[in-house]
Amino acid sequence: MNVRAESVLRLSFEQVCARRLERHALAAPVRGTPAEVVAAMAGTHAQVMSAAELAVGLRLEGATRADVREALWGDRSLVKAFGPRGTVHLLPAVDLSRWVGALSALPQERPGFTEKAALTPGQTEEVVAAAGEAVRDGDLTVEELGDRIVALTGGWAGDLVMPAFQGMWPRWRQALPLAGARGAVCFGPNRGRKVTYSDPRRRVPGFRPAGAEESLGWLVRSYLHAYGPSTPERFAHWASVPAAWARELFASLGAGLERVEVEGEAAWTTAGDTAVPADPPQGVRLLPYFDGYAYRVGNQPPALLYPGTAGQRALRGNFQLLLVEGRVAGLWHQRRSGRRIEMTVESFAVLDGTRRAELEAQVARVGEVLEGEPRLTLGPVTVGGHA
Repeated sequence: MNVRAESVLRLSFEQVCARRLERHALAAPVRGTPAEVVAAMAGTHAQVMSAAELAVGLRLEGATRADVREALWGDRSLVKAFGPRGTVHLLPAVDLSRWVGALSALPQERPGFTEKAALTPGQTEEVVAAAGEAVRDGDLTVEELGDRIVALTGGWAGDLVMPAFQGMWPRWRQALPLAGARGAVCFGPNRGRKVTYSDPRRRVPGFRPAGAEESLGWLVRSYLHAYGPSTPERFAHWASVPAAWARELFASLGAGLERVEVEGEAAWTTAGDTAVPADPPQGVRLLPYFDGYAYRVGNQPPALLYPGTAGQRALRGNFQLLLVEGRVAGLWHQRRSGRRIEMTVESFAVLDGTRRAELEAQVARVGEVLEGEPRLTLGPVTVGGHA
């Protein structure tokens, strides 16, 4: 039961966890569209598209990766774009204007390059403008985009000064996330194995960035719908902005936010949005790469979300996570060969019969979403006991 003291609602972590599972469609799959699920998640990380397809598909009744692809490249209700933290996300097309309005208004950290390698503020503006002009008439691979940007700006933009993987990237790529945040570029469909960049105005008819004030308030509300109750500091971590700036943003929303307490600590929700499910967090769920990372980034504090061994094994890094009752309880791995999907689950505690059955159902569902034939192997249990 929710408890109010001195007009402040007090919630347990279990209640908050149950709410987040419900909001993320992890308590149970929902009937809806991929765009609706992505909106409820405040964006879906899409650096690895197969992981994004699985993350969205698992949350929808009867969906497969084909439904996510259709939403992205067919009816275009989804857009692949730069989202929170400058990372690749799927975003609802209907919300793109507000996403860009908000992201372009966030404080931007200058990349940590030497003075010799870094873009100057003026060069950054030139690259952003050139990127938008380059994709105006058609989708371009990164090589094609780079050639156009260098032609429009100057040879300095193509200097190989950015350490990347086993080589060097050209200077202009420092400004690519900013170009995405401002709505100058988004992603187009792959050309073979190559990523392409596109013009949001061609992918979303009528697209135009919304105003900063309106968009920032909307972004906070979207975040709190998915991850609240939360704090300005956790929002700052999720959005990759200074904590002091986030506190000022929350304060500017005034009566639009409502203060509650979670395990004795202050947190905020959108005003009036304080409902929690009647039942405690339940079920076994498998989160693919980046899905688990995003769940962690927005879903603090880590000590409660990653209890015991999970804090040692799964807190730092990008892992595929096993959730039991909303808490991290293990890791899982997959390897695909044709239609066969070999899945190994490493639990941090022994799964009882009920949870083993739920895990097997999840594995079967992964196979359906990925249109393959899964086979489950339980890895060694890291610690004793029962989950």
